[in-house]
Amino acid sequence: MIAAAHTLTHLPTLAAFLQDQQVGFDLLSLWHQMGILAKLVVGILFVMSGWSFGVMIDRYMAFNAARKQSRAFAPAVAGALRDGKIDEAIKVAERNKKSHLAKVVTAGLMEFRAHQDSSDIPGETIEASKRALERTEAIVHAELKRGLGGLATIGSTAPFVGLFGTVVGIINAFREITTQRQTGIGAVAGGISEALVTTAIGLAVAIPAVMMFNYLTGRVEAFDVEMDNSSSELIDYFLKRRTVRRS
Repeated sequence: MIAAAHTLTHLPTLAAFLQDQQVGFDLLSLWHQMGILAKLVVGILFVMSGWSFGVMIDRYMAFNAARKQSRAFAPAVAGALRDGKIDEAIKVAERNKKSHLAKVVTAGLMEFRAHQDSSDIPGETIEASKRALERTEAIVHAELKRGLGGLATIGSTAPFVGLFGTVVGIINAFREITTQRQTGIGAVAGGISEALVTTAIGLAVAIPAVMMFNYLTGRVEAFDVEMDNSSSELIDYFLKRRTVRRS
């Protein structure tokens, strides 16, 4: 009975202690429990996330527009070239400015048209058209890949930025043990939660960035193949036109 009474008298003190050691796990509480350095890490991760999502949306919209216009451009320009209407083919290309194929084909057609009035098309003109196509392919390839390098950098570095926040959280946890001179989960809960939150945010930023980088890179490679095929077909067309003119 005496022991029970003694325990009951200390219950309010124990309850107060436990209440002081409680750590909130909602986002606002976790934010307030973080140190300045951990908040800086989270801020950097959110900036990286915003930039990466901006690149994802921009590239996704650009690629879809390129695909849509290329599907309309290919049959239209093929019909104009079959009829020998170079000017009409160039006009079709200019109406589809977002198409990667139109950008490449336009360069070759304009180079070809510059020598169209001559009685004969020398081999140098074909070589000039090839160089124009290659230059334009390189430019379009660079345009398509715009932002993807940064996306890859974010995907590879975001986990390490989160890991830096994790290390900071662990250091804070041990510092709390030293300053409060007490052990137990309550003494380190704040630092541990800070560490886990930064790790989770780092992974949440990195995973979508890596996935979208791989997806968008695959689409760029597919566009490169289409541009190479279009360039080869256009050079074949120029060679046939030269043969017809000579005969």
